[in-house]
Amino acid sequence: MSISWLHLTVLSLCFFSTAPAYAIDPPQDRQTELRNMLKHDCGSCHGLTLKGGLGPSLLAKDLTNKTDEYLLDTIQNGRKGTAMPPWKPFITEQETRWFIQTLLKQPHD
Repeated sequence: MSISWLHLTVLSLCFFSTAPAYAIDPPQDRQTELRNMLKHDCGSCHGLTLKGGLGPSLLAKDLTNKTDEYLLDTIQNGRKGTAMPPWKPFITEQETRWFIQTLLKQPHD
């Protein structure tokens, strides 16, 4: 059985598209901006300590049952019928993945 170049290309794209895009961190100054966004913009709904408020808790222990893809979709596209807006106009997919990893690395209380 022969695999065509098209099949190899599709398989390659599938393989590489699942590779973590957050392997390269955003530049340090952008990380500072993203942390500020987390504290002030996200914190305005999720609580200044991220323990929840209008929106649910963003503590690592409360995110463990959510997949990275679910969190990515929520941050990038928002949640219809809720106060969660889409952040896609403000942060890239790579930055969103970095954001998710940052949230998941928080110490558990």
